[in-house]
Amino acid sequence: MDIVSALRTFLRVAEAGSFSAAALDLGLTQPAVSRQVSALEEHYCTRLFHRSTNALSLTVEGEQMIPLAHKVIDAIEALGETTLPEGIGAAGKVKVSLPAPLGLYISDRLPLFLTRHPGLSVDMLFRDQPSDLVGEGIDLEVRLGDVADNSLICRRIGWTTAYLVAAPDYLAGRNLPTRPEDVRDHDNICYNRGGEGRFWSFLNGCDIEKIKVEPRMTFNNAVAVHRAVLAGGGLAVLSHILAVDDIRAGRLIHLMPNYPPSRLPITLVYASRRNLPLRVRTVFDFLVEAVGEDELMGSGVAHAI
Repeated sequence: MDIVSALRTFLRVAEAGSFSAAALDLGLTQPAVSRQVSALEEHYCTRLFHRSTNALSLTVEGEQMIPLAHKVIDAIEALGETTLPEGIGAAGKVKVSLPAPLGLYISDRLPLFLTRHPGLSVDMLFRDQPSDLVGEGIDLEVRLGDVADNSLICRRIGWTTAYLVAAPDYLAGRNLPTRPEDVRDHDNICYNRGGEGRFWSFLNGCDIEKIKVEPRMTFNNAVAVHRAVLAGGGLAVLSHILAVDDIRAGRLIHLMPNYPPSRLPITLVYASRRNLPLRVRTVFDFLVEAVGEDELMGSGVAHAI
C-alpha cells in the first residue's frame, strides 16, 4: 500500500464528507477510494469513519489522524521540493479562506497569477468567520481584526478601509448624519461578522467612538449588505473594495468623512507547521503582494477617495 497516497485520499474524504465526492475530486472511482481508506484502516488497525447507507462521519481516531496526516503530507512535499531541478515551479492545490470583499479583489488577480504558475490550483472559500484550519484542510486564511488563537502563525499584511454610505434614494428627504450618534436615527444595514454587527466604531481624532445600532437588516455576508444599501435600504459600513466605484459613480453617498469607520488589521494565518510547502508559500507571497498593491489596504494611513 502507498501510505502517502492513502493519506491524501483519507484527507480528501474527510474534507468532502463522502467517498463519491472525494472520488470525483481525485479522478478515481468510488470503489478505489473506498479500498484505499479500508487499507489504511487495516494498516493501523483502527476505524477512521463511521459508515452507513446515508451518512459518513469521522471516528475519534479519524479526527486525531487529520493533523498527523497533514504533517506527513507537508513533510513529503517539502522533501520533494528540496530535490526539484532548478526552474521547476510550485505545484498542487492550495485551499484559501478569506472574507468576501477581499475574495472579490483577489479573484480579479488570480487568473494572471495562475498563468505564471501552471502547476498550481487554488480552492478559494468566501468565509467571514474563522475556520478550523487543520480540520478542514485549509492552508491559508485571511482574518480581519485581532487573532485570538495563539496556536496559529500570523502575519499582518494590511489594514481595512471602510466608508459609511447610503443610496441617494434613501437619503432623499432625510437629515444626513453628521456625528456618529446620528446613525441611531436612521435605518441601518449591518454586516454581522462574529457577533459584531450591532456595533459600529468610528474614529474621532485619536479616539474611537463605538455606537450601538438597532439594524433594520442584518447579513452575515458583506456582498449582501452592499446590494441592500444600493437598493436604498439604509446606512451601511462598506469595505472600500465594494464601495469606491459606487461612490465615484454617485450610486452611493459617502457620509461623515470626518468620522471614518475604525480600521482593522488584515492578518494572514496558517497552522503551526514547521515548513510551508512551496505551493503554499507561493500563494502566501501572492496574497501579501496583492494586498500591498492596494493603496488603501497596504498603508496604515487612510486616504481620501
